[in-house]
Amino acid sequence: MQYETITYAERDAVAVITLNRPDVMNALNTLMRAEITHAVESAGRTARVVVLTGTGRAFCSGQDLGDGGSAASLNLERTLRDEYVPMLMAIVDCPVPVIAAVNGTAAGAGANLALVCDITIATESAYFIQAFTRIGLIPDAGGTWVLPRTIGLQKAMGAALFGDRITARQAEDWGMIWQAVPDGEFAAIWQARAAQLAQGPTEAFKRVKVAMHASFGHSLAEQLVLEGQLQGECGRTRDFKEGVLAFQEKRPATFEGR
Repeated sequence: MQYETITYAERDAVAVITLNRPDVMNALNTLMRAEITHAVESAGRTARVVVLTGTGRAFCSGQDLGDGGSAASLNLERTLRDEYVPMLMAIVDCPVPVIAAVNGTAAGAGANLALVCDITIATESAYFIQAFTRIGLIPDAGGTWVLPRTIGLQKAMGAALFGDRITARQAEDWGMIWQAVPDGEFAAIWQARAAQLAQGPTEAFKRVKVAMHASFGHSLAEQLVLEGQLQGECGRTRDFKEGVLAFQEKRPATFEGR
């Protein structure tokens, strides 16, 4: 499929989705949200890992306030329900790992788009900013869910209320993201990480995502039951058999994926 606001490339089981509106710092409009949703869903059927990144100096500057007329005319509740929720849930529900490779500014909904991904790797010159209160809004696109769970209530409150820039290094130190890396090594590092996941046990990765997300709504007893169910499923896969055999033979495992 040809896209207008993003590019899509798939090679060696790695699907790379690149936000491609650099003239507006990859701001999210209606078409881009639909195209990201479609691309992630498509990649989940064919690839073994998905990477979301941006073109130019920004990862994503958030909502395009000029999309469809004036900002004041936006129906924010409808836009979030009908456009953001499908996009974000496509990432959460994707059966393969999704990496956000944050190449620059990640602001507002753009920051939370990155943070809802399974792994976030950012270049050191990047920063994250919850800019919502600057225009009289609250963090959305999952921000009020992700932030308290990753950095705790106090830091989440500060990020939301003050709207300060959070550098990539701060974000790593706080546990907001997986890794901040030197600019000159950024591409090589995220590509290596994507390749590592693409060669891994895809069926196990899928169940890791299910278990981790379910844990927030479970008691320990409930989570232990779910772990047992998912581990039982993993134990019936070819990847488990290959992993055990490779361990016994003292060689790297060759996982087939799905």
